[in-house]
Amino acid sequence: MQMSRFVEALQEDLSAAASLGDERLAEAATRLSLALRGSVSMRVLDALAEVAVELSAQIPAGHVEVRLAGQDPQLVYVEDAGAEGPATVVDEELSARITLRVSESLKAAVERAAARDGASVNAWIVRELAKVVHKSRPGNRLTGFGRS
Repeated sequence: MQMSRFVEALQEDLSAAASLGDERLAEAATRLSLALRGSVSMRVLDALAEVAVELSAQIPAGHVEVRLAGQDPQLVYVEDAGAEGPATVVDEELSARITLRVSESLKAAVERAAARDGASVNAWIVRELAKVVHKSRPGNRLTGFGRS
């Protein structure tokens, strides 16, 4: 995504609005648009970071990151193939038992999902539960800004 397109579009909007006034207003708008250039870029990055957090909360595996390529941000999907949280739980000795009553339709859906992933129903349920438990822990959200 080219950040400069959005910043320049905002500068043009400000210039167009200022053109309705006199020469002093147009000059003030030009100065203001130059002064706001960095601030606007940071606000767009903040918005993209919020988008990444919201998307990450909605996808079943992996997460979305905002990365900068020069001055241009990119939203990047990162697969959590080697995530420490769920993998650690699955690697532990499975000795605890839970009896769970579910509807026939849910049982069938779980069996299909496990078969699709090439896992046993038990392994699939343990992996999915671990994902949910580790994803919902507080403190997984980062906010702020960076400079390059």
